[in-house]
This record gives sequence, C-alpha cells and structure tokens, in this order.
Amino acid sequence: MKWRAVLASLLLAGCGKYAEFQLPPAQGEPRNIRWVWDPRPGPVLTRGPAGAFDSVDALNPSIAKTAVGYINLYSGWDGKVWRTGLATSKDGIAWEKTGPILVPGPASWEGNYIAANGAVHENNYYYQAGNPPQIGLALAFKDKLPDPVLKNGPRGAWDERGVADPYVIKTVGKLYMFFLGQDRARRQRLGVAESSDGVHWTKSMQNPILELGPVGAFDENGLGEPAVWPQFGKWWMLYTGRDKKEWRRIGLAVSTDGINWKRVGEKALLDVGEGWNSRVVCDPEIEVQTDGTVRVWFGGGDRPEPAENLHGQIGVGVLRPEPVSN
Repeated sequence: MKWRAVLASLLLAGCGKYAEFQLPPAQGEPRNIRWVWDPRPGPVLTRGPAGAFDSVDALNPSIAKTAVGYINLYSGWDGKVWRTGLATSKDGIAWEKTGPILVPGPASWEGNYIAANGAVHENNYYYQAGNPPQIGLALAFKDKLPDPVLKNGPRGAWDERGVADPYVIKTVGKLYMFFLGQDRARRQRLGVAESSDGVHWTKSMQNPILELGPVGAFDENGLGEPAVWPQFGKWWMLYTGRDKKEWRRIGLAVSTDGINWKRVGEKALLDVGEGWNSRVVCDPEIEVQTDGTVRVWFGGGDRPEPAENLHGQIGVGVLRPEPVSN
C-alpha cells in the first residue's frame, strides 16, 4: 500500500543524489495470469456545479483506506486554477466532497499550480506543483514543507524540465517513489527514486525505467501517472499513455526488480469507453483486494486535451486475475 508517514521535524536537503538499486523480490506465490478489466459504468465522483473549484475537471484520485472508509485527495480545476480537494467514502464508490484542502502558494516554489496525483497515508501527502513541476510533501494534508522533496534533474538529464506524478510504496523498510520525468525534447517517461525517511530521495542511475512506446502505439507521445504494486511474485505497474491525438489510455507493465520493466501486450489494458470517458482514461490508483482482484480508480474525460479541460471525472473498476496455462 502507499506510504506517506513522515515526522514533521525532518529537514529538507538537496535532492540531487543518484545510485544503482533494485526493489526487493515481490511478495506472493508466483502465478501465470492475465488481467481482465471490468469497469463500473459511469463516474463515481463527478465534476462540481458552475462556480465550484472542480467545475471543469475532477481528476487524479489519490486514495487511502482509513478505519472508517476511504479518503480521496483529487485535483479540481475551475478553468483558471488547479486545487486539491478532499472527498470521503465508506465503500470507495459513493463519495462526499468536503471542498478544497490545498491551494498553490504563488510566493513559493509552487507558483500558481498545484495538483493531486500523489501519495496519501497517515495524514501526509506527496503532490506536484510549480513550473517546472517538482514534488512536494504536505504533513497532515496541509502543512507543506518549504521546498520540494524531489526536484527536476540537471541540464541534459532525462528529467531536466520537470518531475511529476509521484506514487510511493513501502517495502522491506525502504520507500520507492515512481514518477514522471520530462526532458528538453518534451519526452515524458517514468523513473524511480528510493528513500529511508520520505524526505531525502536518491534517484536511480538507470532512469528512465520505461521508455515511450513505438510509433503508432497508444503510449508513443508520453507516459505518466504510474501506480505500482507487488502480487503473484512480480511487480506490476499501471501507467497512463498518450497517443499523437492526445487520447489517453492506461497500460500495464511487469518487472521482477522494479527497474527493468516490460509492457504486457501492445494495447492498453484500460481502454477508453463511451460517453463520459470516450477520449481519456488516466490517473490510475489501486487497491489490492483480499480475493486477489485489484480495484482501480481512474480519471476519465471526453475531450483529448494535453493537460486540462477534459470534462474530467473519476470512475472505478476491477482487474480480475485469470490463470494462464503454460
């Protein structure tokens, strides 16, 4: 599950360290399976009414289970400003909004932009903000540390022009953040960093860990929004892929070490639907169920725009593992 607990007394330091590392072996008995996608019809968290902070887009579900249900920090856009909103639910299906919880600080490194698509747990939250985008940390959802915890890379690096879309997991005492990096050619690919405390991060020297898809593929134009989990003795990753028309779909990749990833199939696993998500399916967030299925919340829209004004709303579905014979 996602990890986000960090002591408020921790101090920020430079985030320019690099090293070679791998994730430990994934838990679970190895099985040969294929995943079957079963989406629930219609969104479960819709855009707000005219004038609301999420009246144009409600996207980027960042969900954690609590003692009484679920919390969801999501991105809301009113046509001018992105804010992070909070919604709660008893079952992960019926959501009640409580309004914006984080807004950008124009006088800080965040500038006029803050988005969800982060990591939420134990009242702490990773988020992306700023221009170029970098990754910050808010304690208790609201007490933002003064500087980014993961910064864009140096001149010529694969993430020189920004880092975004943090997704954090904890395994064997270490934290791993999967994230998007953009270079000066505007290529958006995926990387990973590790940490012992959630504040000081070391990027992998093997980044990017997943490259763009081939010409004509659903992910030829950009990757983002990774969601990673261990199951059946492997590491699995859902990620958003963008094609040349800016349609977005969600693909699947698999790895044994969290560094060397292989796409599962040539097509997207979560494809666009009809109506509300007919052009965009993005922003996966996962919960592994006790029966081995994986619940997936996701963003959807009917306008293929590169960043916003998608008519974005949030849906949910289930990935079901089916055995495959050798």
